[in-house]
Amino acid sequence: MFDDQEIERSATIAPSLTKAIKESRISIVILSKKYASSGWCLDELAEILECRRAMGQIVMTIFYGVEPSHVRKQIGDFGKAFNETCARKEPTEEQRQKWINALNDVGNIEGEDFLRWDNEAKMIKKIAKDVIDKLNATPSKDFDGMEGLDAHLTEMESLLDLDDDGVKMVAISGPAGIGKMTIARALHSLIRDRFQLTCFVDNRKRNYQPGLDDYGLKLRLQEQLLSNILNQNGMTVCHLGVVKERLGDKRVLIILDDVDNIRQLEALANETTWFGSGSRIVVTTENKELLQQHGINNTYHVGFPSDVEAIDILRKYAFRKRYPHDDFEVIAERITELCGKLPLALRVVGSSLRGKNVEEWEEVMQRLETVLDRDIEDVLRVGYESLDENDQSLFLHIAVFFNYKDGDLVKAISADCDHLEVKRGLQILANRSLIDLSTNGKRIVVHNLLQQMARQAIHKQEPGKRQVLVNADEICGVLENETGTGVVSGISFDISRINEVSIGKKAFKKMPNLRFLSVYKSRADGNDSG
Repeated sequence: MFDDQEIERSATIAPSLTKAIKESRISIVILSKKYASSGWCLDELAEILECRRAMGQIVMTIFYGVEPSHVRKQIGDFGKAFNETCARKEPTEEQRQKWINALNDVGNIEGEDFLRWDNEAKMIKKIAKDVIDKLNATPSKDFDGMEGLDAHLTEMESLLDLDDDGVKMVAISGPAGIGKMTIARALHSLIRDRFQLTCFVDNRKRNYQPGLDDYGLKLRLQEQLLSNILNQNGMTVCHLGVVKERLGDKRVLIILDDVDNIRQLEALANETTWFGSGSRIVVTTENKELLQQHGINNTYHVGFPSDVEAIDILRKYAFRKRYPHDDFEVIAERITELCGKLPLALRVVGSSLRGKNVEEWEEVMQRLETVLDRDIEDVLRVGYESLDENDQSLFLHIAVFFNYKDGDLVKAISADCDHLEVKRGLQILANRSLIDLSTNGKRIVVHNLLQQMARQAIHKQEPGKRQVLVNADEICGVLENETGTGVVSGISFDISRINEVSIGKKAFKKMPNLRFLSVYKSRADGNDSG
């Protein structure tokens, strides 16, 4: 805290106060109706906003009995106090404009509005928590050392042109598994401090809801976007103009990951006019045609890594350092070639090779060489096959039933098995790069290529030994003929092509270990509801 009460008042703010502002990590501006009656306060504010612009200082706002729009436009009681100060202080036109610019900027910073709180103590408690959270935040190290990432980020920063005050939509395109999400997340971490509001919206296809028409779907998507970016749960959107109403005067960064349908863009970012000056919308997708339909012309296409970068990716996940001896290097070059230099495949195969000797590397190489046309799903299967039976089963269940799920997944899937064993299995799957596990273990993500591989692995199992059933015709047969067994623990039933199914009275009695049942209807556009 810096206490300025002992500073002697003068025409300009004291050097010690200017120094204190520059050395602060956070400035909290409390704007009241009489705030602008002090020339000192206005000078302080201009200095604070300059530090925010030049050094990325965090500025928090509290509107204490005054409307943000009154601050921005210098109207009402706030404007009256400002005009009186200008008449009394007689600032130069340059100084007066500096104050006006500072008030406009600070009025645009999302903050706490005292008039919306029924309890001031609760507001103060929330502000204190926000300050603690910001002070505890450290720059992300999650992406340090990733091969080729710096070059990708440099290209994206050039494309975004963050110094331009216009609103831009840009895209990251490329095949599945090339690293689009990684680039987008690293970009979000790198530039988020330059925006008033930011959010990373992952995998929009997960948010389709059953029974919604096109209009209802768009309303639902907007509710989720606004809840995310404004950090307000349970928001209700009653018409499609709400995004523009709430974000039209805000400098925002929105990253829409894995977009695969034009309606998602129409719902979430239909026009650049929806967002405030300097906003940036980043879209990642495999579908270039979708970008053309939406008029997004600024696109960064992610190419395959160079030979050197690809080998470095494999080496990083297999050894975390350079090769122990030259025998590995020759085999690594061949394995990299067989993986098609796809980063996801290099991660999975490299992770599966960790701790193995040269002979075991050669065995993996030989298996990859015999894969028909080296289909990428079969390449990824090598990592899956390196697991023991229990971990394979855990992976299949996660890929089919629990991808992108929030909440305590471990408790959900360990209801009748060893809790510690499941936690160990999750860590093994994360170590093998088959799942991405959040820091607190509450969110699990399986790449869509690995999901496809999981279904392929299930299909190759003997029918009577499948723990998870995913084929609709097979499920119909099991339910109608009551041929289920105690082996079955999960059913994922897509009824989109099923007119009707007659379920035998004892169909489920023969599956006493059935724990997971998902009935859904896939959509023609590839998205699911259920």
